[in-house]
Amino acid sequence: MVNVVFWVLTHEQRLLLWANRRSPHRVVNRMLSGWLGTVTHAGGATFTLLTSLLSGLLAAGAWSTAGWQGFAATIISHIPVAIMKRKFSRLRPYQALTCVHVCKKPLRDSSFPSGHTTAIFAWLLPWLLAADAALLPVMLPAALLLGGSVAWSRMYLGLHYPSDVAIGAAIGSLVSLFVASAWSFF
Repeated sequence: MVNVVFWVLTHEQRLLLWANRRSPHRVVNRMLSGWLGTVTHAGGATFTLLTSLLSGLLAAGAWSTAGWQGFAATIISHIPVAIMKRKFSRLRPYQALTCVHVCKKPLRDSSFPSGHTTAIFAWLLPWLLAADAALLPVMLPAALLLGGSVAWSRMYLGLHYPSDVAIGAAIGSLVSLFVASAWSFF
């Protein structure tokens, strides 16, 4: 068992360092840093809760429902996140590893799991479920790009390990599915 844990941690650090690396080309590095430094905020509470609330209030039909479901899923998903952050108290990569690039104003709370990744996946799923068959082929790649970019940005910015974002994506998705399933009963 100790060997398995060691293997996972070793490979996780490698993946983190790969995701966190900077390009030797200034233009590529500037574009990548600009995109990931901006899209990371889509996983924040301000974006996910405000857009969900506005959609719930202003949109009609399935889009209003998606807004309310996204709002509920984002809030509910942060209950297990808060519990796990408190229980596991994992140092963020930039705190534990000396060679990690970090953003200008890094967070200092526990790394595990990623709250931003949890929020974006909890927020995204109701929109996909609300889409009709004609819209889904356009929305699915866009949703994967947005969710994947937020998750990747958390590693690129030195704030989370791969397991932090993977568990965050799982929590957000599962809570969102639960909310969408339970919604029909109310």
